Amino acid sequence: MQSNLNYFYPPVFWVEGSHNSTVPPPVPPRVCTTAWPAPAGVPKKKRKVCSSWLATLIFFLLLLALVGVALGCYYILEIQKELNQLKEFTSMGKSSPAFEKLIGLRNITVEKKETQRIAHLTGKICPSNPLLWEHFYGDAFTFGIEYRNGGLLINETAYYFVYSKVFFRAQSCSDTSPPLVHTVFRRTPRYPKDLSMMESSYLRYCIPSQRPWYRNSYLGAVFRLTALDMIYVNVSNVQMVNFDEKNTFFGLYKL
Repeated sequence: MQSNLNYFYPPVFWVEGSHNSTVPPPVPPRVCTTAWPAPAGVPKKKRKVCSSWLATLIFFLLLLALVGVALGCYYILEIQKELNQLKEFTSMGKSSPAFEKLIGLRNITVEKKETQRIAHLTGKICPSNPLLWEHFYGDAFTFGIEYRNGGLLINETAYYFVYSKVFFRAQSCSDTSPPLVHTVFRRTPRYPKDLSMMESSYLRYCIPSQRPWYRNSYLGAVFRLTALDMIYVNVSNVQMVNFDEKNTFFGLYKL
């Protein structure tokens, strides 16, 4: 077996003589070793990675804090704006959008627009009783109310202001002329007959020597109408009615 050349053994001498002579024990070989320093802490590369992650985390935390501060400032400005509008309301005595939003007036306004009921009909040259009306052209319109064959159909029970104006005229007049009658009446499924709501009657409405002659008749009042009621207008003599839209009209609106 070959020995390691790096190890040095001391020479050994054999001495003849008495067996009692003392032989020194062999000295163990010296091993030459190089002492390497133990690693201290974390390697430099790993330290750099940890430092990079820590810096990124701190950056995102700062960014999040800045965003929170910005949002807080925005909401504070909005609240300040609404408070200024409320101050204007209290000082000027009129409503503001912020005030309506806080107390719910805006929702009430929208609800009123959605449930609005109104109609305005104008004269239509078509002699008949009850009178027929124009409900689409000119100044005539209907909103939330249905027009059917001369009448207005009520589709919601509520209080309504009902009005009607008729313009009478003729080319001659006599003492024996029949009276002029202008009537607004209602038809309802609850009663078998028509119910008079308003009526005007004129006996001596012209002078025999006056040619031509004119007479206005206007009716208007508040009524509580129920769903499915029909409102009509009737006159005593259709031939004497001027059907111009500015002279003869009929309508109602919900209060």
